[in-house]
Amino acid sequence: MQALTTYTGPNLTISSPNETLVLKLATLAINSASTPAAANDIPAIGVYWPGQGGIYGGILQYPDGLHHIIYGAKDLGDFVWGERGTETGATCKTDGRLNTAALVEALGVHSAAKAASEYSSDGHHDFYLPSIGELNHAWQNIPNTFDKSTWYWSSTQRSAYFAFTMYFDVGGQTSYGKTSELRVRPVRRLPIQ
Repeated sequence: MQALTTYTGPNLTISSPNETLVLKLATLAINSASTPAAANDIPAIGVYWPGQGGIYGGILQYPDGLHHIIYGAKDLGDFVWGERGTETGATCKTDGRLNTAALVEALGVHSAAKAASEYSSDGHHDFYLPSIGELNHAWQNIPNTFDKSTWYWSSTQRSAYFAFTMYFDVGGQTSYGKTSELRVRPVRRLPIQ
């Protein structure tokens, strides 16, 4: 049996035989544990949140609790998802941060996740490539802040050859081959305490 590395923090426990992945996720959790915003500081959904690096998308439930979700104010461009024929473990439909960490640590090139994870705004460096669920949340709440003439990559792998995508004009979801060049929009989240 392989030994597990474990990180335990407030409202969060991460265990995996992959020590590098645990350290990366723990670092992301620590860096994103910001002071909660006062209720009167939170903007309306669809409005740029000053000091938080993007457009406020509302509230989502994650395993470690409720979070405000903030989408980057702009697209980063078109990128390939990554290695065709490679299983990555980035299969979570709701947590893009978890998927992005797996992709950044995986062997091979995962350009969309790398671009999103390297993005920073308003001093925040904890952006990631959204999961298909997080993109669907954006379509439900702030579709007009996305380009409606193109497909967006999610961080959610469908198979070794495909990953899930979102089209904001009609809310379509499908999967594309991982070597296709599609649009990338980074996202970050802020815990509600």
